Amino acid sequence: MTILTLPWPPAACSPNARGHWSKKSKAAKVYRAQCRMMTLAAKIVRPAGPALLCLEFVPPDRRRRDDDNLIAMFKSGRDGLADALGIDDNIFATQVRVSDETTKGGAVRVRIESVKGEAA
Repeated sequence: MTILTLPWPPAACSPNARGHWSKKSKAAKVYRAQCRMMTLAAKIVRPAGPALLCLEFVPPDRRRRDDDNLIAMFKSGRDGLADALGIDDNIFATQVRVSDETTKGGAVRVRIESVKGEAA
């Protein structure tokens, strides 16, 4: 099983960000491309059918975060991941965990598991 570590999503991608839409759009575009390139470099195996997308958010500091906001912040990262795998991201069921540990700059650990017994 491969665990891919992606960078923490930009603050501008947060649903709570109050910046101009163009700043959010540019940040999302850059983050999506970055996640796509890192996924391609990691040579992640494309799931054959439905898959469980396990996300572990390792924050940059000890501030409390809501998992629903983290999922929204990561949307462009998820799209970049799907772009790299050549799939539609609707095959993913998402499982989220916010880590107790912290790391400088933050990170998102991604694991993809095929869901057995279901047809695509």
